[in-house]
Amino acid sequence: MRRLWKPVVWLTVGLLVFGLALPVMAQTEDTPDLVLFTDYPSRVIGFEESPTIRLTLRTGTKAQIVQLEMEEMPDGWTATFRGGGSIIKSVYVEPDKDASVSLRLEPPADVAGGTHKFVVVAKGERTTARLPLELTVQERIPPRLSLKSDLPTVRGKPTSTFRYSATLRNEGDEDLTVSLLADAPTGFIVTIKTGGKEVTSLPLEANSSKTLSIEAKPFLDVAAGDYPFTIRAEGGSAQAELELVAQVSGEARLTISAPDGRLSGEAYAGKDTPLKIVIRNTGSAPARGIELSSSAPAGWNVTFDPDQIAEIAAGDEAEVTVHVQPADNALTGDYMVTIRARPEGTATQSADFRITVLTSTLWGIVGVALIAIAVGVVALAVLRFGRR
Repeated sequence: MRRLWKPVVWLTVGLLVFGLALPVMAQTEDTPDLVLFTDYPSRVIGFEESPTIRLTLRTGTKAQIVQLEMEEMPDGWTATFRGGGSIIKSVYVEPDKDASVSLRLEPPADVAGGTHKFVVVAKGERTTARLPLELTVQERIPPRLSLKSDLPTVRGKPTSTFRYSATLRNEGDEDLTVSLLADAPTGFIVTIKTGGKEVTSLPLEANSSKTLSIEAKPFLDVAAGDYPFTIRAEGGSAQAELELVAQVSGEARLTISAPDGRLSGEAYAGKDTPLKIVIRNTGSAPARGIELSSSAPAGWNVTFDPDQIAEIAAGDEAEVTVHVQPADNALTGDYMVTIRARPEGTATQSADFRITVLTSTLWGIVGVALIAIAVGVVALAVLRFGRR
């Protein structure tokens, strides 16, 4: 009995190993040795269309050469397998590496409408794979584009960027490459973007749409008014247009200067000196409710007559008297006074004036008199005491 236990143990172990190996072997035999497929086995085509279908071949664990042929095909049709730019009849397929083949199907000139069935056969060394295909021949919707915007008119200032959103849709049954064109109005630059990137053309699949961002930016000093422009989309024989309007509102623009154009003047310390300034509106809209203010050195007094202007029409001007009184102790020299004009709804404009402070002529006369008296006293002293 002791001599028999070893063979029995080895037999038992062998049976267990063989039993465990059976499912693995069965799984290996069930794994497909060759697979043939396409992403779109059923398609709709037009009467004059010759479709090209992309086929994919996949093998199991062994590389092999696979023969390709048509097992079923309607009368009058022609099938051609292509790969690497050539007509082929077989393809070499490696494990873990798909092989791609193009199948071009050409219908006869008198092809009838309806569904046409095909079967592609791939014959490997041990396995044959079949792929049924269907082509439905019918009248195709001709290429057609639409371009629409919910807000075709945008209002802004002469310095604004006018932004629009539009939807470009391919309403036909075939993919298109669409060119985008813009007829920019005079003084504007128009750009078209999608996905944040500027584009001049884009691919657009059948029955799909894309959102376009359109920007019109003035690069010249444009006057108030409406500036229409057109966006065009062209893809093959399909075209679409979109009319947009940049509505420029008037904007006041002020400048401050002196009547002679010089931003300078003279004033005496402690004395009120009137200076004339001119406020011009070079914009395209009236400037209303203009408030005048200033910044001056400490101890100075600056007032305006008038200190408010009700309105300056576009292209017009107004004259204002500025009363400048330097501080009593201001020394002779040049000082800077800033004049500001702030209209309603528009940015404040300013200009710097150089004010030269002069001392009073009275003090000059007094100084000269004192010097003369001093000289006279000295002269008399010299004459009187010099004789002794």
